[in-house]
Amino acid sequence: MNASNQATVYRPKVKRAIHSTLWYAVMALLSIVFALPFLYILSTSFKTPEQCIVYPPQFIPKPFTLRSFQTAFSEFPFIRYVLNSLLVTSLSVVGTLFSCSLVAFGFARINARGRNFWFTLLLSTMMIPGFVTLLPLYTIYVKLKWINTYLPLVVPAFLAMNSFSIFLLRQFFMGFPVELDEAAAIDGCSCFGVLYRILLPNAKTVMFVVAIFALVNSWNDFFGPMIYLNNNDMYTLAVGLILFKSSHGATLDLGPMMSVSLVSILPVLILYIVAQKYFVQGIVTTGLK
Repeated sequence: MNASNQATVYRPKVKRAIHSTLWYAVMALLSIVFALPFLYILSTSFKTPEQCIVYPPQFIPKPFTLRSFQTAFSEFPFIRYVLNSLLVTSLSVVGTLFSCSLVAFGFARINARGRNFWFTLLLSTMMIPGFVTLLPLYTIYVKLKWINTYLPLVVPAFLAMNSFSIFLLRQFFMGFPVELDEAAAIDGCSCFGVLYRILLPNAKTVMFVVAIFALVNSWNDFFGPMIYLNNNDMYTLAVGLILFKSSHGATLDLGPMMSVSLVSILPVLILYIVAQKYFVQGIVTTGLK
């Protein structure tokens, strides 16, 4: 093989190598840019008050101290707020998985008249801003005497109010072989038995994705608890952060505020890192690839 032929063979490889190098360089740069706010929160949480106002900022605390966490948790009942958030979030996740799986199964497997119309109408509700329905919902909850309770934050999850989760589960159920349902029915399995014995055991990845979405939405929800709760002891962590900021926002010591923000971020961040594989797999299997 002469020199010209060798150059022709290796030229595409060189182009691919250059393209890959540039692509990874751009992705690394973007990763650093997106990670900077989190790194700043993490760094400031372990700084002394003097280090918080140093310019230019130092990302490595010297000395390393936990006084920000001690200050924040001694001045505000954040332990109670965390427990309240865990209660509301866990109930919301359980309610979403239970109710949305039932509705999705109905849209995917039950041949009823107007099924596609009602499913389209359900998806169209995702286009309605939540602020539009705030006033009628608040009026209903007042008449039910649910204000200053966790019911407005939890009950909608048990009533399949999450259209996107229904869509994810329905797409998976539609792609699952119908022959298994028919075989189970021949063996005497009921309609609900097909759901809980056949479909759900094979939909673990999709259910995990739905649980992650429900957990993140409930954990980070600020507007709902702020509107429906009036008792400070019942506030969730998202509302507690705002209350703490209002009392410490004017100070230059950002350590306590950043430490509490870190506590609120870590559960969701750790969950996503641990379950990233299942999250991507569940999205792909629902037809959103």
